[in-house]
Amino acid sequence: MELFKHTMGNGDPLVILHGLYGISDNWYTIGKALAKRHRVIIPDLRNHGRSPHAYIFNYLVMTDDLLELLDSEGLSSVNLLGHSMGGKLAMHLATGYPDLVNRLIVADISPQTTSVRQHHLTLLQAMKSVDFDHFTDRKMIDSHLASAIPSPALRRFIMKSLVRVAPDRFAWRIHLEALEQNLDEIMEGIPDTQRFEKPTLFIRGADSDYITEADFSLMRTIFPNHRLETINQASHWLHADQPETFVQLVMEALR
Repeated sequence: MELFKHTMGNGDPLVILHGLYGISDNWYTIGKALAKRHRVIIPDLRNHGRSPHAYIFNYLVMTDDLLELLDSEGLSSVNLLGHSMGGKLAMHLATGYPDLVNRLIVADISPQTTSVRQHHLTLLQAMKSVDFDHFTDRKMIDSHLASAIPSPALRRFIMKSLVRVAPDRFAWRIHLEALEQNLDEIMEGIPDTQRFEKPTLFIRGADSDYITEADFSLMRTIFPNHRLETINQASHWLHADQPETFVQLVMEALR
């Protein structure tokens, strides 16, 4: 599958992979900062943003999408930065094709298999409940989503995936049905038989529970050359909460 992508900068290549419900635009500012030293490539993963939609949605096909992207860019090796689902995808590519990855940076996700969290189901149901025949502007959509998604910051993040398809009509740029049908696949972890022995950085938000002490043993097994950094006053969306600290940690890891 040919993915839409942003590219910027020159130097050692860095591919940035967004998380579930995200789009490449969410990472544009971070990418611009990192592009001062790197050739940065930020794709929309399948079923997100401006990339094609498909009902098959798992790490196997997403890894194939990335291999096709690297081939089209003429890249034989890259650095990888992935957040949440994008972090899981980055780990799958690094352990499956270690020769392709020089350095790995994983933002606020562990290699552990997890159960589907209720908030994912709540978000998807809320997004599916938006009737675009009746909600014709962003204010109306935001008001409708507020009952199920009380956090204004989370609503702003979700609503970045709205696209205007007519003067008075919006649509989602996310394949909601594919996401809902494949949530269990997205929660799958990295097999403990896999190894990636090159430098790896895990970054977690202090206010997030996506990486806990229960994950440390598996992280050591699969990524023996890893270290863990924690950003204070940061949630799961640590790159948005503390962008300067996040960029600094990434820059240091890539040096």
